[in-house]
Amino acid sequence: MNKKLLITSTDLMMIQFLVPHVKNLSENGFDVEIACSDVGGRMDKVREKLNDYVKAIHTVRLVRSPVSTVNIKGYKDMKQVVESGNYDIIWTNEPVMGVVTRLASRKVRKKGTKVIYMVHGFHFYKGAPFFNWMMFYPIEKFAGHFCDSVVTINKEDYDRAQKMKLPDVKYIHGIGINTERLSEHNDNNNIREELGLDEKDYIIISIGELSKRKNQRTIIKALSVLKNENIHYILCGKGDKQNSLMKLSEELGVSEKVHFLGYRMDVVDICRQADVFVMPSYHEGLPVAALEAMYCGTAIVASNIRGIVDIIEDGKNGYLCGPDDSNSFADRIRILRENPDLIVKMVETNIVIVKDFCIDSAKKEVLELFS
Repeated sequence: MNKKLLITSTDLMMIQFLVPHVKNLSENGFDVEIACSDVGGRMDKVREKLNDYVKAIHTVRLVRSPVSTVNIKGYKDMKQVVESGNYDIIWTNEPVMGVVTRLASRKVRKKGTKVIYMVHGFHFYKGAPFFNWMMFYPIEKFAGHFCDSVVTINKEDYDRAQKMKLPDVKYIHGIGINTERLSEHNDNNNIREELGLDEKDYIIISIGELSKRKNQRTIIKALSVLKNENIHYILCGKGDKQNSLMKLSEELGVSEKVHFLGYRMDVVDICRQADVFVMPSYHEGLPVAALEAMYCGTAIVASNIRGIVDIIEDGKNGYLCGPDDSNSFADRIRILRENPDLIVKMVETNIVIVKDFCIDSAKKEVLELFS
C-alpha cells in the first residue's frame, strides 16, 4: 500500500515552488493530497497544475498575518482535514500554515502520523528587527515540539533550530531552481538594443520585488560612487519602492543609467546578457534569484547575509558586501569590470556549485526525506 501524504502551504508557495515535488512524490508511489490557503488567488492554477497528480485538493481559511482571527477558522478547517485523512506523513511549509498544521495534527501524531515542517527562512535571523524575535521566535520554538522533523534550507536556520533544541533538525539544498525555464532561450530579445545601449556599456541587474527588503537603493547609490557613464543598472520587478527609487536616482544624478523594466517574462534572457547580478538584500531564506543568475553564467555581487553566504564564498565565486555598504558594492563591480578573466573563473565555479540547488537534485533530497 502506498504511503498517504498531505502537503500544506499557501497557494503561492505551491505554484511557485512545490508543484515539481508534488508531481515527483506522486510518481514515486505516494498518494498525495494538498491543503492550501488562498492568499494569492491562485487556487484555480493549483488545480490546473495538480489535478492529475493528487487525490484531493483542500482549501483552508488561513491568512499570512499571525494575529488575524480568521486563522481560527483555518485551524478548524485544517483539523478536519488532518483528522479525517488517515495520513502517514504531513509535510507543512511557511510560518502561519506551519504552526496551524502542527497544532491541528497533535491528535493524529499520537496515532503514528509523522509531521515534517520545512523552514523556508525563519523571520528571526541575524540582524532581524527586535519585533521579529519577540513575535516569531517563541512561536516557532513552541510549535517546533509538535512535529517529528524540522527541515531547513540554509545553514543559519539549521544552527538556530539546533540551538532551540527542536526535534530531528535536517538541512537540504533548498527546494530547487527551475532549470527547464532557465534553459529556454529567446534569441530575438536584445536588451541593449531595447534600451539604446551598445556593447561598451556595462550592465548590472537585479531581479525581484522593488521593496525595502530587497534594498535596491544601495546599488543606485553605488552607481553615483562609480561615476561611470557606461555602467547601467537594470531592475526587473515591481513594488512599493519604485517611486522612491526613481526619486533617489534623480537626486543622485544617475537616472539615465537606471532602467525600471517592471515585471518581465524574459528575465532569464536579460540576465544572460547582463555582466553582473547584484543582490543587496537585507534578508533572504535561500536566494533563488541569485542561484538562477549563477546557473545563467552571471557574476554575483551580493549581501553577506543568511542564505547568500551559503552559496557565495567571498572572492571565490562572487563578492559579498554589507547590505548598506554602497562603496563596497561599487568597488566590487569595478573590480569585475576591469578583470573579465576573473568573471570567467567565478562563473565556472558557480556552474559547479549550483548543481546541488537545481530541481533534479532537490527532488531527490525531498523524496529521500519521505522515503
